Amino acid sequence: MSEEETVARPVIRRLSSHVVDLIAAGEVVERPAAALKELVENALDAGATRLEVTLREGGCELIEVSDNGRGMEAEELPLAVERHCTSKLPDDDLTAIRTLGFRGEALPSIGASARLFLTSRTETADTAWELSVQGGAVEGPVPSAGAVGTRVVVRDLFFATPARRKFLKTARVEGSHAEAVMRRVALSAPDCAIRFVLDGREVFNLPPQDIRTRVATVLGVPEDGLLALDEQRGAMRLSGYVCGPGETRRTGSGQFMLVNNRPVVDPILRTAVRVAYRPVIEKGRFPVLLLHLQLPLDRVDVNVHPAKTELRFADEADVRGFVIGVVGRALARGAGEGGGIQADLGIIGRRASSISRRVPGTAYSYEHTGGGRTPPSVDLGFGASVRRFPSPAAVERKGASGLDERQRNYTPSPGWDVETGECREEKPPAPSAVQERQAEPPLQPLGVPIGQIHATYILSVAPDGDLILTDQHAAHERLTHERLRARFAEGAVRAQALLLPEVVDLPHEAAEALAARAEELAGFGLEIEAFGSGSILVRSIPAPLSGGDVEGLLRDVADELVQMPDLPARQTDSLDGRFEAIMARMACHGSIRAGRVLKQEEMDALLRGMEQHPRANTCPHGRPTWLKLDKDGLEKLFGRVR
Repeated sequence: MSEEETVARPVIRRLSSHVVDLIAAGEVVERPAAALKELVENALDAGATRLEVTLREGGCELIEVSDNGRGMEAEELPLAVERHCTSKLPDDDLTAIRTLGFRGEALPSIGASARLFLTSRTETADTAWELSVQGGAVEGPVPSAGAVGTRVVVRDLFFATPARRKFLKTARVEGSHAEAVMRRVALSAPDCAIRFVLDGREVFNLPPQDIRTRVATVLGVPEDGLLALDEQRGAMRLSGYVCGPGETRRTGSGQFMLVNNRPVVDPILRTAVRVAYRPVIEKGRFPVLLLHLQLPLDRVDVNVHPAKTELRFADEADVRGFVIGVVGRALARGAGEGGGIQADLGIIGRRASSISRRVPGTAYSYEHTGGGRTPPSVDLGFGASVRRFPSPAAVERKGASGLDERQRNYTPSPGWDVETGECREEKPPAPSAVQERQAEPPLQPLGVPIGQIHATYILSVAPDGDLILTDQHAAHERLTHERLRARFAEGAVRAQALLLPEVVDLPHEAAEALAARAEELAGFGLEIEAFGSGSILVRSIPAPLSGGDVEGLLRDVADELVQMPDLPARQTDSLDGRFEAIMARMACHGSIRAGRVLKQEEMDALLRGMEQHPRANTCPHGRPTWLKLDKDGLEKLFGRVR
């Protein structure tokens, strides 16, 4: 008999309850931050209005969460650490989950892999009760001292599963994950006071706050830098706050999203945010925001993963399109309507002698007085503005969503001619003498131009007295880019026929995804058709992309459509990104350059055009078009205040 024949055949057997608990614990509690998330969500579900959270060694050594919630009776404590026992599904209905937790796995999973101590007291109880679980072994409950609410202490996380503990990161890394969890929790419950201490350092101590103040505090941005959004379509509602393109981060750590009050990390929502911000921020930068999506409970499935941070929407395309539209409209603000950048000149304490002087006769030197050369006239693509802007009172009369009509419709203002780039309005009827006396001065957020600096930056004074510096090239580049983008959005992209149609071989699924979008792609100049199994015949490509890698373009677009079949081809990074790059280059070459001298009316026309046009706070490359220096900044520069 061979050696292989002597090996015993594996027999199916039931695993021990301890091993089952350890396996399940690995799904629910993958790192200290995951355990912390489950504990604070339990506290919020218990009605807590105050949370005290302490971590040591990033949570590996200690996690302590105390709350003032409803607490538990002595007979409930053993059930709380038993798997699949919960008070959050009274009718066993998984389609209408209103609590953050509901699976009954968190405490048993933590107790199976760590030393868990649970102390709780209800409002009507004479004493608190304590129960401990160490490596799955339950002891208690026994009477204990404790205030109303619950206190959970987790020590030596993963001591019972050394393999899992070995793969944890450093205390600093694990602590950063825990801090991200606490920030998400703080944003989801602004009416709850939260104190968070990490390795002896108080990260934050937040009182109950209104949502705007809480968002500004947690995101680390000024309140006046937040753009409010609140729109509803059918049964869906999206609210929250986004920062303008002037406030970005190197990572996505500043993006927080809630769905029905549940903090989530959802790829559908992240994709929608990326598409909405793509035209206004630099590639590789990430926006800062809080979005709260509310929709019927039966239209979203939260029972996808034990961590409960992943979701499935009944209609992903509808959710994605709604979020893109709402965030895009919030960003569609003319310069001066929010989203500008506060200047930080960084010269405080520098001696005047260290500031170099420009010598007359250099490239930027020119004369304004008689006898000097006449500044050349620059064609900005539009005429001088005669628009009257709304009064501050009119601005306050915006709709409940916080956006005026122009922003809600996301279209250029009536006085802006997209085709010619001219900003004009018909001459209004002459007002009566009474109307002239009662007329309010026009509101011009970017102020009155008073000159140029180095023939590159327009200096203006805003109505509130702040100084505004505008980069004339970047500003005009944005306006030119918007005109090109409007033509693209209308489908007016010329097709460049290929001399010889090109056949691109693709995986069968990718070829089908492209063939299904043939009509949509044709509107952008990309004419394709199925050519056998797994092949696509390309007859023409968009003229702006001629000379590029046709096969690479098709493969990239197909990959995105396979991963997100409901995503319009127009919104794929591959197609839209290429068009954006081409339009940005065209806008750059077609705009006024740095070093050109502008007339007073030309500077005024440029500022007025920025105020009227969406996304004018940044150029197509994501750089700021204007900076503001307010009174506080000036006084710091001159040492009047510290």
